[in-house]
Amino acid sequence: MPVLLVGFWQGWNSTLFKEGLFFSKAAVVTFGGAYAVLPYVAQQAVEHYGWLGPGQMMDGLGLAETTPGPLIMVLQFVGFMGGWNQPGVLPPLVTASLGALLTTWVTFTPCFLWIFLGGPHIEQLRGNVKLTTALSAITAAIVGVVLNLAVWFGLHVLFPQGTSLDWFAVVVSLIAFIGMVKWKWDVIPVVLGASVAGLIFKMLL
Repeated sequence: MPVLLVGFWQGWNSTLFKEGLFFSKAAVVTFGGAYAVLPYVAQQAVEHYGWLGPGQMMDGLGLAETTPGPLIMVLQFVGFMGGWNQPGVLPPLVTASLGALLTTWVTFTPCFLWIFLGGPHIEQLRGNVKLTTALSAITAAIVGVVLNLAVWFGLHVLFPQGTSLDWFAVVVSLIAFIGMVKWKWDVIPVVLGASVAGLIFKMLL
């Protein structure tokens, strides 16, 4: 209903309506956790709709990784930036705020719908061999989707301009990878250390 109201109010080609429609579709047809949804959202929001740039998308993911909330909230950031960069007739802050609210609504409403509808039947579904086999195949596919996300973000980190290699990012990535594999560094210190190193490096440029 909110998506239809936005369409009647702002028009069917407005950013707000497109965001509502897109994130509704993403919430209904994708599952497997935030890392499974984000590749689809990142590619569509950046390359198809142009709501934000690759760097902004990576900023959103980095911001989401530093908060205690669910990673799926990065979608709210995408909705905000889409409204900010393509505000239409409204002020950018208004469109951005409405975009973030609408994105949050359409992202979580289908999830609660599936829970309420499917919750009473979980035990029945657990014994269904055909369904269990299908879910096993989907789980394998989700691993591939997560790998796709890693490759997409990795390419945009190492080649921020699309052509030239960022050697600082390569060095930091190698140090972090070796430290986590060989010396079992914890993820949080690695993220904080890489952030501080990146900040110092940018300040010295």
